[in-house]
This record gives sequence, structure tokens and C-alpha cells, in this order.
Amino acid sequence: MAKKYISLGQLSIASELLDFVNIELLPGTGVTKENFWSGLDKCAHEIAPKNKKLLEFRENLQKKIDIWHRDKKGEKIDIKEYSNFLVEIGYLKKEGGKFQIETKNVDSEISTIAGPQLVVPVMNARYALNAANARWGSLYNTLYGTDVIPETDGASRGNKYNPKRGEKVIEYTRNFLDENVPLFKGSWKDISGIPKVYNGKLSLKLKDEKQFVGYSGTSGELSSLLLKKNNLHIDIIFDPDNKLEVFNPDGNQDKAKVHDIILESAITTIMDHEDSVAAVDAEDKVLGYKNWLGLMKGNLQTEFEKGGKKITRKLNPDRVYTKSEKKGEPDFNEIKLHGRALMLNRNVGHLMTNSSILLKDGSEIPEGLLDAFITVTAAIHDFKRRGNSKTNSVYIVKPKMHGPDEAAFTDLIFEKVEEVLGLKKYTIKIGIMDEERRTTVNLKECIRAVKNRVVFINTGFLDRTGDEIHTSMEAGPMIKKGDMKSSKWISAYEDNNVDVGLACGFSGIAQIGKGMWAAPDKMADMVVQKINHPKSGANCAWVPSPTAATLHALHYHQVDVFSKQKELKKRTPVKIENILSIPIADRQNWSMEEISKELENNAQGILGYVVRWIDQGVGCSKVPDISNIGLMEDRATLRISSQHIANWLHHGICSKEQVLKTMKKMAKIVDNQNTKDPALKGYPSYQTMSGNYDKSIAFKAACELVFHGRNQPSGYTEPILHLNRLLKKI
Repeated sequence: MAKKYISLGQLSIASELLDFVNIELLPGTGVTKENFWSGLDKCAHEIAPKNKKLLEFRENLQKKIDIWHRDKKGEKIDIKEYSNFLVEIGYLKKEGGKFQIETKNVDSEISTIAGPQLVVPVMNARYALNAANARWGSLYNTLYGTDVIPETDGASRGNKYNPKRGEKVIEYTRNFLDENVPLFKGSWKDISGIPKVYNGKLSLKLKDEKQFVGYSGTSGELSSLLLKKNNLHIDIIFDPDNKLEVFNPDGNQDKAKVHDIILESAITTIMDHEDSVAAVDAEDKVLGYKNWLGLMKGNLQTEFEKGGKKITRKLNPDRVYTKSEKKGEPDFNEIKLHGRALMLNRNVGHLMTNSSILLKDGSEIPEGLLDAFITVTAAIHDFKRRGNSKTNSVYIVKPKMHGPDEAAFTDLIFEKVEEVLGLKKYTIKIGIMDEERRTTVNLKECIRAVKNRVVFINTGFLDRTGDEIHTSMEAGPMIKKGDMKSSKWISAYEDNNVDVGLACGFSGIAQIGKGMWAAPDKMADMVVQKINHPKSGANCAWVPSPTAATLHALHYHQVDVFSKQKELKKRTPVKIENILSIPIADRQNWSMEEISKELENNAQGILGYVVRWIDQGVGCSKVPDISNIGLMEDRATLRISSQHIANWLHHGICSKEQVLKTMKKMAKIVDNQNTKDPALKGYPSYQTMSGNYDKSIAFKAACELVFHGRNQPSGYTEPILHLNRLLKKI
């Protein structure tokens, strides 16, 4: 919490933030302190009232929808009548004519390269650097260390290198090469030596010779071979002298002398200031801002201990190769490939305010405005070095917008920031998180409001489900949480996102994204299932780790997304009626055992996440579920679980006493899971909730999310979390 405020104009600024901006952020940007603070002062006092009105409009709409459902209680919902009502109150906007987005100066990582997208909490420097560096990933290491290679037939994982497992890794990679970079004749499995290059020609004859794009080393003694498929690079690293082998102390068992296969993996990475962090005051915000600034300056680094050794982690350099065909001057014979993922920045949504700055009336500054000013200013440092964006664009992902008016409001904020910082109009690009119901049903008009900035639309299933439940809270009890994925509205929502994006001209300009794979330890399942995302027409999809990025990259070699998008343009668009279908249970004939299991599953997930958020300040981590399977949890998963219990409570499926009993029961399980979790090493000592229910701030916060969930704005968890985290920090 801020200990000291400094008055500047009409603003009261936390000293930590003021010092950071004046001493670290602004020097080198060409933006003076006077212009920055006076510009922020003017914008904040102009924007804050508009922000407040938009939030009031949200709540007024919700009240009207609640009343409509209460008046229709017990009746089957007439979807046409319901749609007309939503139009009447201004929830559902009239759709305008056809248009194409007009975004300019978009980096190729967004416009023409389809691939995985990492999301990482920016407050953790090590994670942020790992994510930025995940542009390139080792396929050998990834396969060896995950369950993609089964531990059968003697191929077990362990502390020592297992040659049998190594054989299976080599076999898998050769199959990958045969499928994606086939030889004119024969198989990669038959290669027994390092290929050579003669006059720009590879000694290995490929079926498509254009897939050979470059190499490292000399033409007679290659150290690596650079290949390409669907705009993604494959770098085969050779080890002629057995000097590079990491696992096997006896030398390289690969007869082709291949040390590794490096895949272009996380093409883009979202550095997150929102759902995956616990940033509640100036101290927290400055930590996140400093890390982002370091990434933009290119000097962020961190030290940590691993295996008894001190390791320094910093940003990887670009990768340089010799072109397959040499022409002209030496400089033209060089291929330089981006060594890091293109970094986007997720700011917070319109709901949140932050005590880092107080306005003239003593109210907190809209946090989204503060994020925009700070993160964009930091990106100016990259404009000269172009270590991130080659086009001098700044990519801001904007979450939790409700409808076209709020999208237009974000456009206004970005325009004001550009004016104050002296940037060209539309320097700031926007990514739209399609994770609120009013945005989904008005997606085309949301895009139209930002048609000169938009570079990204993405479906966020969990937040979207949370809003689905909250919006239709009065309609009736919802189906079980696990049944949501197979409900009519969810498939319509996912398809609509792609249909609208393609109709608005996203292909070849902007990203159409899909959501997170939440089980980082279940990579074998991911490899089987997540190919559905590029098959759906999405040119990016979220992954939870660099390892997952490398494996998901395999799917983009298998699927030519841009060709798929051409096919999908021809299909019949989704009907709005299907998106508006409400997932209420037709018959509430669940057994007591089924209800109990659903409550336990939800309660355990809530407590497992909240206790880390409140007590440790951990905004996202691999939290063990009720079956002890580690799942990536953030505020989106918390929102759906808390809203689901709140809905069942409201409709009498369970009682308050039953829920409280379940919460206490699950608190004991969560305590047992956390006291032995190595992920919490380095954080304050874990404080148990069980037996301490009246004093545990975390437990009381979790209960509040459930018992007062129906009254939370849009079902959001942030207000309760932030308040209780601040109490914990006192």
C-alpha cells in the first residue's frame, strides 16, 4: 500500500510510482515529466466520469435483465421475445453494414505467422523472460521430459539419461520431419550423416526444395540446417564431435549426429498485468511496470538457483543464418530471425481503479488508463532498437469490455495517450478479449469501433461462462460446470468469433485466437486435442508454458491455418439465437451425491486459488485440483466457480449451510495440498485455513465470493480479492 503521496497538479501520486516514472521510465523517451504528468492529469479527470457512466450502464442493463427473468419465472424462454427485449434496452445493438478492418503497420508475428501464444504474469521476471525466449524451443528436451512419449517398454523418465527413451524421442522427431519436410526419396530415419550445401543446394533432396531456407556453419560442415513449413522455422542442430549432448554422457546416440531440433514456438507472448497477477497497490504495480520496461529496453535479467548453480536469465539475441542461395553483397546473404516472441501487453479492464494515483476528489484513478500510459511509454524505448516490434507498434490486449461503446471508449483512451506522448495516431493496437456476453453478441460492432487498431480477437471460455451465468442469474439454475463445454451457446460463441473475424478481414492482418490449455502436465492430451484450435480457423491459441508452446507448434505445421480460413469464409454464419440460448437445466434432477460433488469441485478450486492470491500474492499458478492434478488457475476460473455456486444457492439447489460445510471440508484438503507444494518456496510461510476459519482472511474472502457473488459487478472477483489482499498486506 502507498505510504506517501506527492501532489502534482490535481493528482496525488504514490511516491514509488512517481519515482519510477521520473527516474526510470521517462528518460530516453523524449517525453518530459511536465508533459507526461499534466497530460495524465487532464486525461484522468476527463476519462474517469465517462468510465463511471459506462459501468453504471452495465449495472442498469443487468437490473433490467434480472427483472425480465423474474417476471418470466417458470415460463419457457421465447428466444425471439428475449432478443427483442435485449434490443429494446440497448444490450443488443443493430448490426451495421459490411466493412474490413484497416489496421496498418502490423508485425508479421500477428499478420502472417500462425502459432502458439503464451500468457505470463509480468510481475515474475523469470517467467516473463522464459516466455519471451520461448520463441524457440527444443523438441528433443520437450519430448523427453513430457508424457507425449509414454513411459512404456523401458522408456521411463528419471534422473539419468535413458537411451531407450532417447530412441523414442529420435523416432518421434524423424516422423515429424517426414510428415512436414519430406525428402524427395526415402526417410529422414535413413539419414546417417550431416548434410552439406553445394552452391546453395542441399545434398539432401527435399520434396519441396523451397523448404530449405538457410544454414549455420560452413557449407561443407553445417552446424545447423534451417527449414520452413507454413511460415514456421525448424532448426536442426548438428553435433559432429559429440560436444553438445546434454542428456547422454556416453555421446550422441543419433546416427545422423543431430543434437536437437529447435522449433519456432511461441510466436507471440502476452505479458499480463491483469488476471494472472495480484497487483493491488503502487508497490505491486511498479514491480510489473519495471519488468515490462526492462523487456522493452532489452536489459531485464534475473538470477536464480537451479541444481545448485546460479543462473542468470536475460533476453535471447536474434538468430542469424546464411541464406540457402547467396546473392550480391554479404549482408544480403544473411537471414536474421527474431530471437524472442513478439510481446503484447494485457492491461486491466474498465472496472478497476488503483490507489497508486488519487484524483482531485480523492477517488482512485481508472487503472486501465494508468496501465495504458505507463506500458505505452515503456514501449517507446523499443522504437529505436526494434527488439520487439519491427513496425514500432504497441500491442495492448484489452479484457472485459462490454459491447461497442466500451470498445469505442478504449479507442478514445488510446487516442489520448498517443496525443500526450507525441505518437502517431493508431500506433497503439488493440486486442479484443471476447469474454463478455455483450461483446460476443455485438462483436462485429465492437470491431468496427476499433477498426483502425484491432489486431486480435480471442475467446476466453471461462470468463465468458462466468458472465453467462451472472447475466442470466435469475433465469434458473445452471447446468453443471463440466457440461458447459458441450452446451449450444458455447459452440456458437466459439464459431461466431471466427466467423465475424473473417468477415471483417482479419485473415492476413490480425489474430483470431482461442483459449488456454489449462493442464500443463497433460501434454499428451494437449497434442491430441489442441489441434482443434488451428482447425477451427484460429491463427493463435493460448498455452501455459514454453514446453506447451513447442508442442502446440507441431499443430501449425500440420494445419495451414490461412488456407483453412479461406474454407471457413464460405460456411453459414452462426445464428444469434444460438449464442443467446441460456444454459439452464431443463430438469433439476441431480442426486444429493451429484450436487455434493459439484460443490466440492467448485469450492476446492476457489479456495486453492484464493488462498494463494490473498496470502501469498500469487495471481496465477499450477494449483492442484480435487484429484491432485495441477491446473493453471487465474481469476477467470475463480469467476466461473464462484458464480456457479452463487447460482445454485439462489435457486435452492443447495443451502448456505451446505455450502459453508463444503467450504470448510475443502479448506482442509487445500491446506494439505499447499503445505507440501514446492511452488510456494520463497513465499511467506503458508497459513492454514482449517481450524482458523474466523481469522483466515483468505477463507473469509473465498466465502464472500460465493455468498455475495450474485451482487458482484458482472460476477467479477477483483473487488473482493483486492480488498482482502490489501487487508492482508497491512
